[in-house]
Amino acid sequence: MSVAGGLPLAVGRAALQGCDALQIFTKNANQWRGRPLPPEEAREFRGRVADAAVAPVVSHASYLINLASTAAALRAQSIGAMADELERAETLGLLGVVLHPGTSSDTANGLALIAQALADLLETTVPGRTMVLLEHTAGQGHSLGATFEEIGAIIRAMNGHPRVGVCLDTCHLIASGYDIATADGYAATFATFEREVGFERLKLFHLNDSKKPLGSRVDRHTHIGEGHVGLEGFRRLVNDPRFADLPMLLETPKEEARRPNAIAIDRHDQRNLATLRSLVR
Repeated sequence: MSVAGGLPLAVGRAALQGCDALQIFTKNANQWRGRPLPPEEAREFRGRVADAAVAPVVSHASYLINLASTAAALRAQSIGAMADELERAETLGLLGVVLHPGTSSDTANGLALIAQALADLLETTVPGRTMVLLEHTAGQGHSLGATFEEIGAIIRAMNGHPRVGVCLDTCHLIASGYDIATADGYAATFATFEREVGFERLKLFHLNDSKKPLGSRVDRHTHIGEGHVGLEGFRRLVNDPRFADLPMLLETPKEEARRPNAIAIDRHDQRNLATLRSLVR
C-alpha cells in the first residue's frame, strides 16, 4: 500500500481494502535517503496496525541497494541504506525488510559479499528482532538469488542466522524457471526449496501473475489469473496446507488515476483479492 500522506494512512488503506497483511515502503524506493521518521508518526502507525489487526506488516527495501557490489563507494552506501531500512522497520515494529539480494557478474563472490554485509548489519549495527527477508528474484541480468541454491548459500554463509528469512514471489518463480503453473512443476519446485533452503525460512509470499513466460528471466507483474502462473497455479498455492499461516501479499498493478493522499478502494486490488479468495477451498 502507498504511504502517501504519511505511514499511518497505509494502514487505513489496507483496512478499507479488507487486507489481512501489509507491505509498505518506509521511504522512497528509488532514493538513497529518506525523510526522518518522526516518533509521533511511528507511534500512530503502530497504534493503527494494532487497531486494524493487520499482521504481519513488512517493508520493502530500496531498489538501489546492492550488497554484492565490489565498488567501495556503492557498497558503503548500500550497507548504510540497508541499516536505515532495518532501523526504520524496528521502530515501526515490522516483521522484516524484504530485500533483493544484489547484482554481480561473479556469483560466488557476490553471494559471499551479501552474506558478510547482512551478518555485520544484524550482529553489530541494528540489534533487534526485525528480519531480513531475502526475496527470490526473476534472474534479470546479473541479479543474484534467482535459484534456491543461491538463496541457501547466503543463509549458510551467515551460519543460519535466525533473523534471515525468505520471500517467494510467484512471478519471479515462473520467470526464473520454476514451473509452479503445472502440478508436477509445483511439486518439484517446493521439493527443491525444502532441500536447498527449508520451509522454516519461508516467511511470506508475493502473489503476482507473470506477463512473461516460464524461464524468461523478465520480471513483469500482472493481475491474478491473467498471466503465466494462471488460476490453477494460485489455487494450488492458496490451498497448500504447508503455507496456510503465511502472509501472501499482492504487488499487482494499481489503478492509475488516484488521489495521492486519499484512503480509497483500489478496484484492481479489490478484484485481485477477490479472485484469490475465491480459490480458497
